[in-house]
Amino acid sequence: MKPEVIMAAEVSALRRAADYGAAFRHKGHPLHPVEGAPALRRRFCRPLDEAGRDGAAVIEDLIAAAEPGLVGNTDGAFFAWVMGGSNLTGVAADWLASVWGQNAATYQCSPAAAIAEEAVEGWILDLLDLPRESSVGFVTGATMAGFVGLAAARGAVLRRAGHDIDRLGLQGAPLVKIYLSDEAHVSNHTALRFLGFGEANLVRIGSDGQGVMRVPELAEAMARHEGPKIVIGQAGQINTGGFDDFAALADLAQAHGAWLHVDGAFGLWLRVLPEKAALTSAIERADSWSVDGHKWLQVPYDSGFAIIRDREAHRRAMDMTAAYIAPAPDDGRDPKDYNPELSRRARGFAAWAVLQGLGRSGVRDLVRRHCALAAALAERLSGVAGLGVLNQVDCNQVVFACEGGEGTVPDAATRHLVERLNATGTVFLRTTDWKGRAVIRVSVIAEPTGRDEIDRLGDLIEDEWARLRRELAEVAR
Repeated sequence: MKPEVIMAAEVSALRRAADYGAAFRHKGHPLHPVEGAPALRRRFCRPLDEAGRDGAAVIEDLIAAAEPGLVGNTDGAFFAWVMGGSNLTGVAADWLASVWGQNAATYQCSPAAAIAEEAVEGWILDLLDLPRESSVGFVTGATMAGFVGLAAARGAVLRRAGHDIDRLGLQGAPLVKIYLSDEAHVSNHTALRFLGFGEANLVRIGSDGQGVMRVPELAEAMARHEGPKIVIGQAGQINTGGFDDFAALADLAQAHGAWLHVDGAFGLWLRVLPEKAALTSAIERADSWSVDGHKWLQVPYDSGFAIIRDREAHRRAMDMTAAYIAPAPDDGRDPKDYNPELSRRARGFAAWAVLQGLGRSGVRDLVRRHCALAAALAERLSGVAGLGVLNQVDCNQVVFACEGGEGTVPDAATRHLVERLNATGTVFLRTTDWKGRAVIRVSVIAEPTGRDEIDRLGDLIEDEWARLRRELAEVAR
């Protein structure tokens, strides 16, 4: 096939994808997948042909295969998990990142990608009002951001204890104690396991009804150990949206020479709201922070930021040197110094575009709107007989459940209620277990979610719960 024919076919595929992408958000499509794994396997897992195929036809087949298995997290009625909705300006920039095909490993690989990240680094530190000397690694999400922050923590606390981790690794290292809430997000445990830490390292601290770490218990636990220490706090507990007492955590970390890391996957963005300042007070005293771009900021997946106060500790943890990637004296910021990947997507372009599109006020308005909508839903549900809101709604998370009553087994009723809500096809919700009981967690974080979606959700919950409650009472009689 002639090169010009191949190029025409590729351009045709790009145009079909662009046309489809432009229309996708504006047409109705199911919130829930309409086919399960067996049907999707029949669509995707077919024999690979010997000969190649026309690109536009391949894109048509991909759309047909994927649509029945898509989840509607870009829809305003998606409340199941803390997942953003992929801002369309960011999507366009992300397409360009693919078109440009840059490997954002080093400055020399792509000066544009490197400087875009440098710009976003400054904006992120300014928006979140974190120490301006900090460095930011552009990673896949909060899990890897936590990994990077805790890798820097591991190196720093072991060096303070006199252990040369750069030469010896973990061989013969003193035991590092890591203090975290018994309600810490699973991603922290995953990152710690990747870094060679096990159960012997972990000290789980009890938490209150908001999932907030009990400071007196933390203080007692830290006093029992003389070696190197890491404390992991939370800004936005995954169920309740609760915030730890960062002033107290920072005081304890300072007194013990510990490293304080903050898991702020979504809650760290409350730093942009002056009226929420009390929730994140003293969070700037931490040593590292992990936060997602693809949640509240709505950067297309995948996007996360690993923020480290000590730039040198950050670089040492991510050290990747070789003669063939040695920087030149006049190079700009080298992305490989701040993340664990060498070959990597140019994630800075989409983040740059989203922030430029939103501006400071746009970021504030987005976070403020979602917090207000969550509060409005919680207030409404608190007035519904037989339902109870179980968290203090400071953020975007609402946790509620069915209470006892005639013929009602609370956990079973809660699970039954969410099944009925989802069966309408108009919302996407999930249950979880919280403090020993089944609950429904509503996460208000998709960019399109507005008052209309919250009002419809409230109406639906009230209607379905009233019907279910009558049915349960009749069965009990």
